Amino acid sequence: MAQLTPVAAFRALHHGRAPGDPLILPGPWDAASARVFEEAGFPALATPSAGVAASLGYADGETPGDEMFAAVTRIVRAVSVPVSADVERGYGLSPKELVARILETGAVGCNLEDSEFGALVDPARHADWLAEVRAEAGDRLFINARVDTYIMGVQDLDATIARARAYVTAGADGVYPYGAPAEHLPKIAAAVPAPVNQVAKTDGPTPRRLGELGAARVTFGPGLQGRAMNAVRDIAQQLRTGG
Repeated sequence: MAQLTPVAAFRALHHGRAPGDPLILPGPWDAASARVFEEAGFPALATPSAGVAASLGYADGETPGDEMFAAVTRIVRAVSVPVSADVERGYGLSPKELVARILETGAVGCNLEDSEFGALVDPARHADWLAEVRAEAGDRLFINARVDTYIMGVQDLDATIARARAYVTAGADGVYPYGAPAEHLPKIAAAVPAPVNQVAKTDGPTPRRLGELGAARVTFGPGLQGRAMNAVRDIAQQLRTGG
């Protein structure tokens, strides 16, 4: 039997999952954290753009594309498991250039969001762009289409579902309605013919509960990097006070 390619193996991890058993993808922000997550036994990883930005000294959304791609390359090089990369909205690159840059990093997937400059992008225009990205990528990338309605203040379930369905029609492998209320997840999962990604937060449902609600994949945004930095702050305070 032929061995699956890394991207095919990564894609397969999203399907056939039992309720309450979502694919959990920790978010490494550098090579060292990626190795820790791999050593813990996770089958794949997904970089968070905000966490990587913080590790590079930038605010979320302000990382130059070249630096983001370089950081992703270091993370991919450090581990043997598949890595998906959050590349925001593509840093102004054409679909052809964007796909080439992602593939150069060694990543097998990407997050692409539908907001820029603090506002939602027209869904039809974004779907057309995603279709171009898919045409360039073929089956070489798992495209996770982030839907930013909720984080942009649009608490509209129907609008979220409409965007998600349009993006799947355009070729997205999965959708990511970032910050969707827990009560909306079952309806989104039932209406969208693709795996649904959801973010787990310390003050929200557990990853297992998100899986029960319909999430096939759970990521953590910059949360894990933030928790690591809190631990560093505690260590620094103890050192400062002689502890």
